[in-house]
Amino acid sequence: MEENKREFKLMRRRGFSAEYIFDFFNILFLGFLAVCCVLPFINVIAVSLSDSSAATAGMVGLWPVKFSLDSYMFAFQKVRFLLSMKNSAIRVILGVAVNMALTIITAYPLSKTVKELKGRTFFAWFFVITMLIGGGTIPTYLIVMWTGLRNTVWSMILPGAVPVYNVVILLNFFKQLPKELEESAVIDGAGDFRIFLRIIIPLSMPCIATLIVFQTVGHWNDWFSGMIYLDNIEKYPLATYLHNVLQRPNFDNMELQEIQRVMKISNRTLSDAQILIGALPIIMVYPFLQRFFVKGMVLGSLKG
Repeated sequence: MEENKREFKLMRRRGFSAEYIFDFFNILFLGFLAVCCVLPFINVIAVSLSDSSAATAGMVGLWPVKFSLDSYMFAFQKVRFLLSMKNSAIRVILGVAVNMALTIITAYPLSKTVKELKGRTFFAWFFVITMLIGGGTIPTYLIVMWTGLRNTVWSMILPGAVPVYNVVILLNFFKQLPKELEESAVIDGAGDFRIFLRIIIPLSMPCIATLIVFQTVGHWNDWFSGMIYLDNIEKYPLATYLHNVLQRPNFDNMELQEIQRVMKISNRTLSDAQILIGALPIIMVYPFLQRFFVKGMVLGSLKG
């Protein structure tokens, strides 16, 4: 009996030691990956705050060399730059609202079984096939032009109004929700819309919040749609403005002071400054949505 206890204690100690060793190397590996992800971003910040000569010569590491704000001053002194930020904010608000509304009302019916929704397989393939076969840029451009959406904010939103990839993610999330919740709600007299709004949506907030982040980043960073669908530079979103204007500054109607400031910056400092400016709003929005990621899917929903 005592020998069995000793063997059990010995095996337990070996298990604990192996677990500690695994945790140590796991933390070490994940820490290394985290550092690899953070260091390039720190370098971008340092380059954007450095003098153009130091940045061009490759002298900047993780700390600015010859501290300079010329790149940021060149960006923020333009009225069109501030207008482009406003355009991007409008596009994100409208685009995310349209995307999420259509994603939710599309994914929920498709999450049902064939018995609950007749023709579900046909509708599912109707959406999935768009992920495999696309219409192409030219047909999409022609449709946008013929429908009168060109040179409007809707030209950058409606062509991708139903993100099928997000629909697939959300419908699979809906499938994992316990059916007992809907059945108990039906017994209590709740209708389909009430079940959808009061039960399904609240329980799906972790997944919905994740998709909101995806859509926000996608709309904010998209510059190609603005380039092909918009002709008026005053309607450009921030990404399109930075891509097409800041990399090729227009010296027409510039004052001497502005031209001298342009000569003090380089493509390297300017590009890194615009990367940081473009990423800053997303970094500021993420903490407000982070709390949804750590919530349980059905935490407390099946209490007796």
